[in-house]
Amino acid sequence: MNGILYLEDGTVYKGKGFGKKGTSVGELVFNTSITGYQEILTDPSYAGQIITMTYPLIGNYGVNSVENESSKIYAKGFVTKSIEQNPSNYMSEESLEKMLENMGIVGVCHVDTRSITKRIRNQGALKCVISNEDLSMEELEKIIKQEKLKEDWMKEVGTKQILHIPGTGPKIAVMDFGIKKNILNNLQYRNCDITVFPYSTSYEEIMNINPEGVLLSNGPGNPEAATEAVETVKKIIKKVPTFGICMGHQILALAVGGQTYKMKFGHRGGNHGVYDIKRDRAYITSQNHGYAVERKSIEQSGMEITHINLNDDTVEGMKHKELPVFSVQFHPEGAPGPTDSTYLFDKFIDQLKEDAKCQ
Repeated sequence: MNGILYLEDGTVYKGKGFGKKGTSVGELVFNTSITGYQEILTDPSYAGQIITMTYPLIGNYGVNSVENESSKIYAKGFVTKSIEQNPSNYMSEESLEKMLENMGIVGVCHVDTRSITKRIRNQGALKCVISNEDLSMEELEKIIKQEKLKEDWMKEVGTKQILHIPGTGPKIAVMDFGIKKNILNNLQYRNCDITVFPYSTSYEEIMNINPEGVLLSNGPGNPEAATEAVETVKKIIKKVPTFGICMGHQILALAVGGQTYKMKFGHRGGNHGVYDIKRDRAYITSQNHGYAVERKSIEQSGMEITHINLNDDTVEGMKHKELPVFSVQFHPEGAPGPTDSTYLFDKFIDQLKEDAKCQ
């Protein structure tokens, strides 16, 4: 079947369709990772987006039931240069195309992904219609004009009920804005007793379990749309040590009086250099975000910048000058990508122990 991308600026890319037969509208973004397409697709932070992979060969090692980062795909579409139909890997259980068919995701391949990436870099993330149905240009234009992109995906993609993962270590409350499985895996590896709370959970409900620490998870959308979560976090950070990751980092910034802004095309990939100021060391990190924290607003809000991006000098980490509160914009859990910065989970646990001694 034929495939097509119709961008809001009128640009059209024609190729071949794969995955589920259908039509979707989303924000067109690109990811520079060479491997990890399964983890990328199942990362809830991609909700509402159409993902273009810059690496040309995708699907070559298939997919399996182990490496999903959530139970479904929240992205609106998938774009590749080529798609492998006959994967070869000892863990492979089915092809990537079969996974997309089963999860209802539209795909388009055999398009110039380099050209798409350059267009996004020049003009910024663009609204896009992806289709592998036989639609006219007039129909595609009508669809893209009628569809409005959502900004509050973080309210929908997380758990809908409280989940408890028992452990013998520190009691951690997780605010779920679209958490990846490997974040929970890292807490479990450190024997944490974990309770995952839905987006709508109140401050009082969270504090009822007497958590020793709170983790603010990653998630999709505009952090400024998470108004209820920001108000809850304002109260939490005054009472409990807190660690924010990605969306959690942005919500924390808003909670202390800082500001966030939409980036031109964001950071998405497994090869982003970040400088840890205190350690005087650079790390290669996994990233997936389209918003960032405004530097001056943070420096005036009781926070200290701890990490910066080596490509564009954006804020990648911060900590409170007085409270046991810190966050990072990147993904220390990787999945996909390097795990060089998993030391941050150890830092969080050490902070809980230190806070307990002071009480």
